[in-house]
Amino acid sequence: MKVNVIYAHPVTDSYQAVLHHRIVRALAARGDEVIDHDLYAMEFDPVMKASEWRGHSNSAQPPDELRPYIEALQWADACVFCFPTWWSGLPAILKGYFDRVWRPGVAFEIPAHGGALKPALRNIRRMGVVTTCASPWWYNEVYMQNPARKVLLRGLKSMCGPRTEHIYLTRHSVESISSRKREQFADFVEQQFARF
Repeated sequence: MKVNVIYAHPVTDSYQAVLHHRIVRALAARGDEVIDHDLYAMEFDPVMKASEWRGHSNSAQPPDELRPYIEALQWADACVFCFPTWWSGLPAILKGYFDRVWRPGVAFEIPAHGGALKPALRNIRRMGVVTTCASPWWYNEVYMQNPARKVLLRGLKSMCGPRTEHIYLTRHSVESISSRKREQFADFVEQQFARF
C-alpha cells in the first residue's frame, strides 16, 4: 500500500513524536511505501496569501511549494494524520495544510452550475488518525463533540473514495496519565497500523 503520512507537532521529543515514529515503523514493517511529511520540520507555510486565494476556487495552478504535498496525496492509497488536538481542533499548521493542499482540482471539483462538490481523491481508500488531547474524554467527546473528528471524517473523508475505511485513535488526558499508560497506547497504535 502507498501511504501519505502527515505529522504536525513542533517538538521533536514529544509524546506525539513517539506515536508518529510508531506509525511509520509499523507501516514500513508491513512493506508499505511511505511518504512522510513532517509539516514543522519541512517548514510548511499554512498561510494562504491573497494572490493564492484569488485563483483558489477556479482550480488555478497551485503554488510550486505545494507540489510535493499534492503529488503525495494523489499518489497515495491511504492517508494518515498524526497531531495533537489543541483547543478542541487541529493545530494551525495542519489546518493550513488542508486549506492549501486539499484544494479545488486536487481534493474536489466544483460543478460549473452549482450543486454538490465532486470528490477527486478517489485513490484514497483508507484514512488513519492518531491524536492526543490534554482534556478528559467527557470534555472532548461529550461536551465539545470532537470537532477535529468531524472535520476529518465528515468533511475531508467525503472527498475520498466512496468506501474509504478509517481508524481514529485518541488518547485523552495525555498530560496526566502515567508513563505505563503512554507506552500502552503507543503499543496499541503500532498494533493497529500493523493491520491498517
